[in-house]
Amino acid sequence: MEKSYKEYLNQINTFVFDVDGVLTDGTIQVSTHGELLRTMNMKDGYAMKAAVEAGYTVCIISGGKNEGVRKRLRGLGITDIYLGVHDKVEQMDEFFDIYSIKPDEVLYMGDDIPDYHPMKLVGLPCCPQDAAPEIKELSKYVSHRKGGKGCVRDVIEQVLKVQGKWIEK
Repeated sequence: MEKSYKEYLNQINTFVFDVDGVLTDGTIQVSTHGELLRTMNMKDGYAMKAAVEAGYTVCIISGGKNEGVRKRLRGLGITDIYLGVHDKVEQMDEFFDIYSIKPDEVLYMGDDIPDYHPMKLVGLPCCPQDAAPEIKELSKYVSHRKGGKGCVRDVIEQVLKVQGKWIEK
């Protein structure tokens, strides 16, 4: 019998996130100067910062190259930010080697076809509610939240709560 996604939450010590469609809603605004602008959710940001401060490894792997995205994520304490990546599996393997990460201890959240192959390699593949059908089918957990609308907060909060690291009362 297939394990419930909740049975994987205790073993997670690393989060890997895509940007467009996960940390953003997938839309891009183009300024009059040709700048590509994205919108990120503050609650997702809070959760990523909380995960970093609680000792989890948080990694961003994206095909996009927006330096504003890098600046925002660095401000949250995330140091492993890989932008402009064409082969996400190769980048993820390199990241795993640097930190001696075991794939079964990783939660990867992606939303579209470029995330398909890396998601197959981790213990807990997840996606936003509005992910591509192929990604939803592959995911052990589909968030009730859409990309850019709190899906990252959803998965981080679940992991930290199960492991007793969400908030100190």
